[in-house]
Amino acid sequence: MKIRRLSSAEADFQKKFSELVAVDASVDPEITRRAEAIVDDVRERGDAAVLEYTARFDRLPAEKLSDLVITAEEMRQALETLPEEQRTALEEAARRIRVFHENELEKSFSVCDEYGNKLGQRVTPVDSVGLYVPGGLAAYPSSVLMNAMPALVAGVKRIEMVVPTPGGQKNQLVLAAASLAGVSRAFTIGGAQAVAALAYGTETIEPVDKIVGPGNIYVAAAKRKVFGKGGIDMIAGPSEILVICDGKTDPDWIAMDLFSQAEHDVLAQAVLLTPDAAFADAVEASMDRQIEAMPRKDIIRQSLANRGAIIVTRDLEEACRIADTIAPEHLEMSTDDPEKWAELIHHAGAIFLGRYSSEALGDYCAGPNHVLPTSRTARFSSPLGVYDFQKRTSMIYVQQQGVTPLARIAECLGKGESLYAHAASAHYRIQDEQ
Repeated sequence: MKIRRLSSAEADFQKKFSELVAVDASVDPEITRRAEAIVDDVRERGDAAVLEYTARFDRLPAEKLSDLVITAEEMRQALETLPEEQRTALEEAARRIRVFHENELEKSFSVCDEYGNKLGQRVTPVDSVGLYVPGGLAAYPSSVLMNAMPALVAGVKRIEMVVPTPGGQKNQLVLAAASLAGVSRAFTIGGAQAVAALAYGTETIEPVDKIVGPGNIYVAAAKRKVFGKGGIDMIAGPSEILVICDGKTDPDWIAMDLFSQAEHDVLAQAVLLTPDAAFADAVEASMDRQIEAMPRKDIIRQSLANRGAIIVTRDLEEACRIADTIAPEHLEMSTDDPEKWAELIHHAGAIFLGRYSSEALGDYCAGPNHVLPTSRTARFSSPLGVYDFQKRTSMIYVQQQGVTPLARIAECLGKGESLYAHAASAHYRIQDEQ
């Protein structure tokens, strides 16, 4: 199969590497225009617009939006009627995700300064969250858990879910996951129209304070459009995996790890960095051998041909430097002493340490969130977590005996900025001039 092969020792490596990791952040203006038009229409016409788009795009006609509601009871029934093996797996995944995220809870604090003034921060949950879940062929109960569980742990009171069901086909695993994750109510709607309904509200759907969850390019464009009316989690790009291997892991394992992200999307990126050229050969041979057994082989082939690479480096230290430049969504450190090498990594969404820590385990049940920064944004952003569903409010309680030193500072700086009302407001509170 076709995958580019690079060596850091080549004279033109930097040029080829730059082409490999170049991020195309451009957005099709026509898609943006269509998505924004849908958002504006829903904002203007509410339920009627959502019903119209749902009938057109999802082949799901309904007389009123309340006909497209999935109740908490229906979600509970889906959980209870799952085959035992699926239910057990889903419940254990949910438990592990919840337990991990409980460690992320931020706490309020209060301190006293040297003048006796009380300063602090109050941490409270977001009131309401809207969860977008892909539907149809792309049904991901794991995404339900990963997006909703930290909101539940944070204490969000109302979690609404939207999930398209083309032709009315509901995915029972998705509904079961929603029940486990504390979803209050769901609607069988999707696309830009669902994002707009969550952001602005309709006659039937209450607006939410924050929208999270993956979606297609129309969903992404709609999230950009509504940002500011409420919050969003991120604008995620195609999935990425980067594997650093010392050549001692079974090449079949590494080949399949690369496949695991390539099968998501023809735009997904899978890269192997290794100092062992013979191992690189072995992985490439394994990919050739295993590809025919993959149900999504066409997507994998195209993804690897478009954006995949096997890079032979001088040593593991150089591999880590290259990885840090890429700032991948998922980084597997498949080496001896992986924690040592991970110390050299500053930019990655998630790091999987050791030969047994496959990215797939993180996708479903390890515990840490699988909603991760893509497209090199790990340089400045973080995985989705409880902190995304908590707000921080500053608390300032200045005492009479402690106001004068602060007021003198504020008066001086206010005058320096030519903001004389600020200065006067502070001056009035100086106690020894009363």
